[in-house]
Amino acid sequence: MKNLFTKYKLLTVAFVVLVFSSCQEEFTDRPPEDAISLDAYYSSNEQVMSATNGLYSRTWFQFNNKFFYAIAEVGSGNMYTNSSDVNAMRTFSLTGSDPELVNGWSALWANVAQANSIINFLPDRVGPAVSADVLNNTVGEAYFMRATAYFYLVRLWGAVPIIENNLDYASSPIINTNRVQDIYTLIENDYLKAADLLAAKVRTANYTANGRVSKGSAKSMLAKVYLYQQKYLLAKTMAEEVISSGEFKLLGGPMLPTKSFGDLFSYTNNNNEESIFALQWKGDGNYGSANNCNTQFGISNGTISTSNASYGGVFAPSQDIMNAYSAGDLRRKQTIMLPGDTYPEIKVAPSGGTLVVPAAGLIGGQGAGSAIKKYCIGVVNGAATGPADNWAMMDNNTYIMRYADLLLIHAEATLAGAASTSDASALASINAVRNRAGLSNLTSFTFNDILRERRLELCFEGDYWFDLGRIPRAQAIAIMSAQNRGNQFGAEYYTPEEGDFLIDYPDNEVAKNPLLLQPPVPYNF
Repeated sequence: MKNLFTKYKLLTVAFVVLVFSSCQEEFTDRPPEDAISLDAYYSSNEQVMSATNGLYSRTWFQFNNKFFYAIAEVGSGNMYTNSSDVNAMRTFSLTGSDPELVNGWSALWANVAQANSIINFLPDRVGPAVSADVLNNTVGEAYFMRATAYFYLVRLWGAVPIIENNLDYASSPIINTNRVQDIYTLIENDYLKAADLLAAKVRTANYTANGRVSKGSAKSMLAKVYLYQQKYLLAKTMAEEVISSGEFKLLGGPMLPTKSFGDLFSYTNNNNEESIFALQWKGDGNYGSANNCNTQFGISNGTISTSNASYGGVFAPSQDIMNAYSAGDLRRKQTIMLPGDTYPEIKVAPSGGTLVVPAAGLIGGQGAGSAIKKYCIGVVNGAATGPADNWAMMDNNTYIMRYADLLLIHAEATLAGAASTSDASALASINAVRNRAGLSNLTSFTFNDILRERRLELCFEGDYWFDLGRIPRAQAIAIMSAQNRGNQFGAEYYTPEEGDFLIDYPDNEVAKNPLLLQPPVPYNF
């Protein structure tokens, strides 16, 4: 399967590399994943376009590898694990010394640093043959990535430093955090700038052309940012702009009836018409270039395995989420593998045969009695799965946002905090998602209906923790304390505290920058 993100490595300016090499441990100066001098490099449109390639994959690897799921899915009660390296959020015992917390923090700052390099220095380093449209689009991608990294930073840690140019702090990396409202202002500004600079497109069946973000991608993410701040009218208006543009479509909806919800998670449907922004994994012989989910999820029990490695099933469905889907919801089987389920498209080792999910006690996956289907594509099976690299990682994309999410954002923004609504446009949005899942139309809905629909639709995609984090604390605590966070052999219940909804700064970063623990200060835009 052709991938546009393989030919050129991520680039940074030469003098930024020199700064990084002298101060590699500061979070303000994360080293680049790959470093090539810009001298005489950006002479063509193709070379300029390649400058952001790494921002679609390698800079996100340590975020996506374990941290993302350990926080957003284990923490929210969607996933179960008893593996010591990713288990802390199940019991709300995460601390700043946790290695995966450090990995997630570092990866997000690497994205900020790389995006800053492109925003600040690329425009001055292009040749006369480079198209203005290509340059604008590339800089727009960098604004998009910086906004996305900050959107995760502010929702995970709250107040963090705003850094728009890493060189401003190269000699003085002791930096105050900035107020949450200022961070959201930066995110809004960056997505607006991205929407202005990025090219417009309509997603078609030419999946190769869909990999990069677009004007509609920036507007979709901005609608989500507005929603998180309860700027309902702005969120609704922005979502409607994207919906009206026709850029994105639901797989299995009226416009693509031959597709289905399950098709979203197959390798051959990377960059489909529903994908708003997805990480673009491509194994290239280097650790951290491909996607580890097929190994981390799935089944590995000593008899059969969906993993290309000698182990698998680090994460599993929680007991709580297994009971959340109603009868007839087509999403369940494509999200959670239960005993007796059959998946002809997934091949297993060592036989290479079709996956028939074994009895609960034989699934593996931490003793959960089930396994995760999303992002599990099985052992290598030619063009159906693509290859696996030396670490058994594969090339299937990771969604950061897809069109179903935007439709649910539109419905919620139309509800706008009211007790319920029967608004026709809002119903059209939520019912489009439900109908694709085989469920009947609603004639009105409440916020709790939306929250439930978001959980079931986006399960294992990293959203539920953030949804719980934006509702009243008492409600979130009640939901989470009622979740069975044990495995099939015994129920376990844990109650989060107020402070658990934002995670600790890494201890090593606090030691180097004690201002992280001081009250945030206003940012001077």
